[in-house]
Amino acid sequence: MGFWNSLFGGESNPEEEKRNAEQRNFDLLKYDGVKAMRIGQFEYAAKCFEKALQTTDDPEVHDYLSRALIHMGRLDEALAELKLLAMGEPDNIQLKMQAASVAYMNEDYVEMKALCEQALAVDGNSAIAHFYYAKAELGEGNVVQSIAHLTQAIALDEKLVDPHLLRGQTLLQMGDVAGAASDVEWLVLHQVDSEEALMLRAQLEAANNHADEAIELYGKLIDMNPFHVEAYRERGRLRMEKGDKTGAAEDMEKVMELNPQELADVSGEYSAEGIEQKTRQAYSNLNPFGI
Repeated sequence: MGFWNSLFGGESNPEEEKRNAEQRNFDLLKYDGVKAMRIGQFEYAAKCFEKALQTTDDPEVHDYLSRALIHMGRLDEALAELKLLAMGEPDNIQLKMQAASVAYMNEDYVEMKALCEQALAVDGNSAIAHFYYAKAELGEGNVVQSIAHLTQAIALDEKLVDPHLLRGQTLLQMGDVAGAASDVEWLVLHQVDSEEALMLRAQLEAANNHADEAIELYGKLIDMNPFHVEAYRERGRLRMEKGDKTGAAEDMEKVMELNPQELADVSGEYSAEGIEQKTRQAYSNLNPFGI
């Protein structure tokens, strides 16, 4: 437009030209940031997004910036970006739950509960808000309240896997084997074969003194993830109890290989001569439910 105006003697519009230049600069910074994020250059991406926001307050860029900040471990700043977005859309429960998930990563359970309360004020029947509220309560050590919110989440949407899984894990840690069995049965019925589901099933079998079944499930879990330290540890403990010293030693060696610090209290050289005593000592110091 400025070219034709100058060609025919018209006057240019400085304000319009400024707006156009700012828009071009914003677009360039935004898409440079997106490209940088795709190749893992999160620090550069964050700088691009922050610079772009100085020109235009764009919700999509705030979202991109929050993701880059999460990858960089700057969780407080990421949470601030998501809360800003949530304030702009007060009825958007999904945004509040995005912010709640970052608060959870940051172990900020007070903020997490506040976000869940905001979501429930919008929709008291939000199963996902009850689930996140349960995680926050559990983070604060409020087990009974956590179970209550998980049960509410399941009542509102029985198809959600995570509330069944977390409730089963929590009940088993509390020693409520029968209660945990109900959630495990649901997971089996719905063919949930995630690592966490297999671990819970194996731990339940172990709690019911079904060692062979538990050992088999731990084996399936190890086949799924050969680096699953806890599965080796739990299987080794059961093998030792059954008198399978060789199998227990093999699992303990794998635990030490994958996570040497976990068994730092087992002193001395890990040799064939001392294998039984040291393996027994190591397993005696381990609690299968992490209590």
